Amino acid sequence: MAVLWRGWSGAAPPHDHTGYTWHHGDALLFTYTKLGGAEALAQQGVESESGMPGFGDNLSDQEIWNIISYIESKWPDRIREIQATRTEAEQMQLGN
Repeated sequence: MAVLWRGWSGAAPPHDHTGYTWHHGDALLFTYTKLGGAEALAQQGVESESGMPGFGDNLSDQEIWNIISYIESKWPDRIREIQATRTEAEQMQLGN
């Protein structure tokens, strides 16, 4: 069965450096993982379908952060640097 992801039908992209995950800051990755894609987008005022389920009922916040850290640990150094900069910008935007 195909999953709807970012408006196209197909498999979700991988979480390695060839996928989209590293294009986002940590807070967004956490929210998507905890709430799922549709709810995370709804919080931003966007109504959209998403094949990304939420895992907040099955995983603790710490477990979600651990998973995000593990995924990030597999990225090449240059990708981690770029993503860290995006996380910093995201934190500034959120006032953290």
